[in-house]
Amino acid sequence: MTSGREPVTPTRMRAAIARRMAQSKQQAPHFYVTAEIEMDAVLDAAARLNEGRPREERVSVTAFLVRALAEVLPKHPHFNAVWREDGILERIEAVNVGVAVAVEDGLIAPAVLDCAGRSLDQIGASLRELVERTRAGRLRAAEISEATFTLSNLGTYDISSFTAIISPPQVAILATARTEPRPVVRDGEIVVRQMMTATLSADHRAVDGAAAAGLLADLKEVLASPGSWT
Repeated sequence: MTSGREPVTPTRMRAAIARRMAQSKQQAPHFYVTAEIEMDAVLDAAARLNEGRPREERVSVTAFLVRALAEVLPKHPHFNAVWREDGILERIEAVNVGVAVAVEDGLIAPAVLDCAGRSLDQIGASLRELVERTRAGRLRAAEISEATFTLSNLGTYDISSFTAIISPPQVAILATARTEPRPVVRDGEIVVRQMMTATLSADHRAVDGAAAAGLLADLKEVLASPGSWT
């Protein structure tokens, strides 16, 4: 007769994830700020941009989010930063947005390097290549170690919202869920818009709630008018 229990030894990747996430939650005092972001303009821009393109060349919503962060983070440099072991916040000039990618035995968040100033098409192509090389185990060292901020997008899943754990030594991570039609009030009337819930997890040692709210407000504004990117 068995006990009905099966011990599973974690893979090296799973063990590494366990150590880093435990370290983050134990050492970084997380707080969370959530915003509802209207995505109609992004979806319209994506449809126009991808019309006639083969599937493997289409620009994803994730690419739009990375492009928006590349524009917003230089205005909020305390979020594009790392918290050093000596207790100093080190702001970083380059915007290297890590993007969480699911692999067979865990999760990796390699960085799209030097995002600021790059076009949407350039970011889209870099992101497609990055995901492909992540799943093939062919990442470069800088892509693994030099992310300055991370995006975790579960928009392809039936998930309305979630929170993410900061990847140390970074000080923030943005969790975005699916875009779905929801009733909202505009000019005193109830209308249906394509809405996405975005939750920013931030390290309270480095930043405060008002600053986090400001970053999300600017992100909402940028995503409301992506037409100039395409």
